[in-house]
Amino acid sequence: MQIASLRDGVSAEEWQLRCDLAACYRLVAAYGWSDLVFTHVSARIAGPEYHFLINPYGLMFDEITASSLVKVDQDCRKLSDSPFPVNPAGFVIHSAIHAVREDAGCVLHTHSRAGVAVSAQKCGVLPISQQSTFVLGSLAYHDYEGVALRDDEKSRLQADLGAANYLMLRNHGLLTVGSTIPDAFLFMYVFESACRIQIDAQAGGELVHVNPAILQGMAQVMKTATAGLGSALAWPALLRKLERLDPSYRT
Repeated sequence: MQIASLRDGVSAEEWQLRCDLAACYRLVAAYGWSDLVFTHVSARIAGPEYHFLINPYGLMFDEITASSLVKVDQDCRKLSDSPFPVNPAGFVIHSAIHAVREDAGCVLHTHSRAGVAVSAQKCGVLPISQQSTFVLGSLAYHDYEGVALRDDEKSRLQADLGAANYLMLRNHGLLTVGSTIPDAFLFMYVFESACRIQIDAQAGGELVHVNPAILQGMAQVMKTATAGLGSALAWPALLRKLERLDPSYRT
């Protein structure tokens, strides 16, 4: 699908955000976390207004480009001309989080097989892997209330999330909150890995739990493990991966 480039029609900052968000959608598809055209990754555009970029509803994640992303307001109304529809119902969860988390530069939500499987387990995420220890330090849960279409669910979602960066939507899927797009993606990579490992481990013998003392201070451990760069350490390598696969995301 040929889309006219917006590169010369938006600020350099917005164009970079568009390229990063399109890359994030492509990576979600590449790692097998997408659910056809459903779920969203939203990114807030810097500025006093609450304006966001979101996927054009109906495109597969591996089709999304920087120029095809749609700019919307807090109510998911289109703010710029686009041939694509948006999905206001799917934005309920995202708008709720962006409204109360000033640090939420990006909100990433998935319906992956492993994520939904663990979200259906009463125990939730178990401390049985190194990956799980990073998640458990900032993990919250939100009970399933049906398809997220109602505004009255927002306050309960906001209260359940609090200041956490990882949210397990019971019987539904996974969600991460990052100050940047790379942060939200790296959080989801770790979250998804923890869930996949848990499902695999449960198919075997008795599980060994990580010593609770090790779970303390994992945020600092993560910082040390990434040389203080956090997601910025892995993001350039991920972009190089996309360049090898298909560089059209940045058109």
